[in-house]
Amino acid sequence: MRVCGVEIQGSEAVISLLALDKGLFELPECRTRKFLLKDDADQALFKKFQFDFAKLVEDYKIEKVVIKSRPQKGKFAGGAVGFKIEAAIQLIDGLTVEFINGNTIKEQIKRNPIAIDFAVTDLKKFQEAAFTAAYANMTESMYNKD
Repeated sequence: MRVCGVEIQGSEAVISLLALDKGLFELPECRTRKFLLKDDADQALFKKFQFDFAKLVEDYKIEKVVIKSRPQKGKFAGGAVGFKIEAAIQLIDGLTVEFINGNTIKEQIKRNPIAIDFAVTDLKKFQEAAFTAAYANMTESMYNKD
């Protein structure tokens, strides 16, 4: 199984790929670390963002995208552009998209600690939240089957 974790920060979708093969986690190489929506009011740029993300999903044979959810109201609420990015990803044909909240991520990592230190993963620090979202979703799928 191959999952793409996503954390939305302003007008960027930060990504991290995570694969599970024969019970072992792998961090596949990826040509990009984030996608930028330069102008959410420009329809051509919005479609290009969606096309580029869909192309990544196709090229890397990603089976599921896991987006770290953000509150819709309150002090830590996500911005409008971020919610447009979520919609663009959700509307990609044939793509399974799931959301995972911060509490679930913390729960899963507490139950199934990450076996290696993040610093040795070759991922950038800004990708950590996307990575942990993917990891938490994978471990939840593996161990919490009802």
